[in-house]
Amino acid sequence: MSNPPVLKKTLDELRTLDTPTVCNALELTSPERRIYGFTVSPLVCIRPELPPMVGFARTATISAIAPDTVKGRAAREKRDGYYEYMGSGPDPGITVIQDVDGEKRGFGAWWGEVNSNIHKGLGSLGLITDGSVRDLPDIAEGFQMLAGSVGPSHAWVHVEEYDCEVEIFAMKVSPGDLIHADQHGAVVIPIEVADKVKAAADIIAKNEGVIIRAAQQPGFGIEQLRDAWKDLEEIH
Repeated sequence: MSNPPVLKKTLDELRTLDTPTVCNALELTSPERRIYGFTVSPLVCIRPELPPMVGFARTATISAIAPDTVKGRAAREKRDGYYEYMGSGPDPGITVIQDVDGEKRGFGAWWGEVNSNIHKGLGSLGLITDGSVRDLPDIAEGFQMLAGSVGPSHAWVHVEEYDCEVEIFAMKVSPGDLIHADQHGAVVIPIEVADKVKAAADIIAKNEGVIIRAAQQPGFGIEQLRDAWKDLEEIH
């Protein structure tokens, strides 16, 4: 593993936030990202009770509707190269895999008991995929999965490419990108603003607190809301 390009203190701070809060904070630190950089369709969160994942993307694409055209020694070398790649890069990792089967996306699951344990052992916190997952009771302990669907079979599933740009429900991810993900979905955090996200989130929380405290008071009505809202341009 190589050293992460973000301080441990910053990663620890990001883990205290949920993903919607990170998206809110990025609207302050990187306003141009307000309409991109995050998943825009629902993902099945296998373990919503787990804390947010914060780590660096290790990427690949898969297909399951037909056998791999790579055979024999070349197939073994590709498999070996894939797992070697998944065990490299900045730590901690998050595995981000795009299913390229189009309308049949999720036809076969790359993810289950075996691969969750392998990837966890190689340093991955969990998975983000628009494909399918299975073996849910037997997934490696503490390994998070955000998936497009749940299914029973692996069909002809195989890796197509790895260490490549992928797209998961409109979220484009390059190898090494900093990812924040929880039961709500996932977002890419630009590394250059990672250390500013927590402070931006605190500003938003302070503003929202004004509204929330007012709304919880006896006799709350529109006039109290107007008073609380007066110096706030936007709430989330």
